Amino acid sequence: MPRVKVKRASTAIDMTAMCDVSFLLLTFFILTATARQPEPMQVDTPASVTQVKIPDENLALITVGGGGKLFFGVMGRDVRARTLELMSEKYSVPFTPEEKAEFAVMESFGVPMGNLKEIINMETSDRVREGLQPGIPADTTKELSNQLHHWIYSARVATKELKNEDLRLSIRGDANEKYPAVKKVIDILQGQGVNKFSLITSLRAEDF
Repeated sequence: MPRVKVKRASTAIDMTAMCDVSFLLLTFFILTATARQPEPMQVDTPASVTQVKIPDENLALITVGGGGKLFFGVMGRDVRARTLELMSEKYSVPFTPEEKAEFAVMESFGVPMGNLKEIINMETSDRVREGLQPGIPADTTKELSNQLHHWIYSARVATKELKNEDLRLSIRGDANEKYPAVKKVIDILQGQGVNKFSLITSLRAEDF
């Protein structure tokens, strides 16, 4: 008895729902993503085999490069704004609400307090111009001339006030930077009783 042939019908899949979900997810990621600000000083970190991710919050980053220039940045806009308020009181340098709001989006900087207002009021493209920022002074241990000491201390106080947590600190040094420049930062941290911090490195090429 001959086999009955079943008529083949073309298969059609309605992709409307999947397209809607895809565009919703894409819109969500675009709206919630945070644009990374350009860095005022680029450094080439030394290579290592450690694969520990840098935390996204409660972290301050001290960058050493360019012949001993020191740059400072802290995560969190609210912590940055509060840190600036504390430094403003300490150094008697007033800032307007607009300047505080602009500083809150700056991820790092490297200028003395006397030049900070000028940097804040610049356009972002001008602010990150190579060689513009000379670095944060760190001449002594506790005097006002050691501004890095007080930036770190103020950021720790601001984090404790707003987050009720201890601020974590990391040092990112250029691979060609000499050790005394990095040791100066370590001495500042140890002067505040901070003996636990991390060193930022890059993954070795052969380990990718």
